[in-house]
Amino acid sequence: MRSFLWYAAAAVLEIAGCSAFWTWLRQGGAAAIYVPLGLTILAAFAAALTRVDVAFAGRAFAAYGGIYVTASLAWLTFAERRIPDQWDLIGAAMCIGGAAIIVLAPRG
Repeated sequence: MRSFLWYAAAAVLEIAGCSAFWTWLRQGGAAAIYVPLGLTILAAFAAALTRVDVAFAGRAFAAYGGIYVTASLAWLTFAERRIPDQWDLIGAAMCIGGAAIIVLAPRG
């Protein structure tokens, strides 16, 4: 459960950091405050991802992909006010299932 919370925090931070750059670039370079803000948030993302309780970085990053996909659809819903369609939701469920297999698989 703790790993899931760190994954969720990392996803929110990564999406927010990337969104800062998206906003900056879409405004034609105006509002340069988005650059240091984005960098700071992305540094926090990297720190959060290291807190996941997985023995190997590759597995942590692979499982994170599933969480990221789902969090991106939540961002779509709440920040961009667009409702994901059934295919988005099916894809997200598959990604979460894959992430759970990676993190929870019994390994010796």
